[in-house]
Amino acid sequence: MSILIKAEHLTYSYPVEVDDTAGAQAAPAKKAVDDVSFEIEEGSFVAVLGHNGSGKSTLAKLLNMILPCDSGTITIDGKEITAGELSEEEVYDVRKKIGMVFQNPDNQIVATVVEEDVAFGPENLSLPSETIRQRVDEALATVGMTKYARHAPHKLSGGQKQRVAIAGIIAMRPKCIIFDESTAMLDPHGRREVMNTIERLNREEGITVIMITHYMDEATRADRVIVMNRGKIYMDGSPSEIFCRAEELWHAGLEVPQATEFVYRLKELGLPVPVGVYTPEECAKVVKKALEERKKGSV
Repeated sequence: MSILIKAEHLTYSYPVEVDDTAGAQAAPAKKAVDDVSFEIEEGSFVAVLGHNGSGKSTLAKLLNMILPCDSGTITIDGKEITAGELSEEEVYDVRKKIGMVFQNPDNQIVATVVEEDVAFGPENLSLPSETIRQRVDEALATVGMTKYARHAPHKLSGGQKQRVAIAGIIAMRPKCIIFDESTAMLDPHGRREVMNTIERLNREEGITVIMITHYMDEATRADRVIVMNRGKIYMDGSPSEIFCRAEELWHAGLEVPQATEFVYRLKELGLPVPVGVYTPEECAKVVKKALEERKKGSV
């Protein structure tokens, strides 16, 4: 696979506000992203984990050019976006390649009819009307919202609203979509709807997915997991490589999938089970095998 996104030594600090009237001394700015480097392959599905304040959402905003990095470089599809001053046209071109879905879908929905909202992005690309119509229909079909095309967004459920927001990004035809805690405000049913949509976009449409989340069960569905802690990359690997390091994740203030913790506790009790288990199905298999082997040994 080719490299779609390359970040090298990224650093970003939020400005510190000081009350001059109080005569307080300015505190040093805290680095939200601190010397972070990584590559994202085109077509991959990457989950970015981290506790609140770890830098994961700031990283997403740097990649989408919502925030400018203090130092370091970001290259998107072969174009370095941090080299000098980019023209408005160049910024616009980069943002067409990297779409972003935020936590609250109400902040992204701008129209009073679903299909008009999905058409908003393509219309701003000055595309022909027939092309816009095709993209809107295809995007709504992709997220399973075709029958709601003429509905008012405010009458939809949270999960449905988020799928409309995703459709609006899909209609722009980006190479990558960043989901910044896009399921955080949804109920379990809405989360499942959105996660199934995200997985389908990646597996069937080939869209590169970067998913910022604090839900472990969502991260288990990715190909790769990056763990952020105190502005730095703390871990980077496949789900099985990451979740076998339960104690390190707990040390970073994170939970682990329930299946992972269950197997971890069984291993502490002496049951011969492997580490790195993170799905309920895999958990059931290894526990069954371990119990059968123990039973044979006791006969």
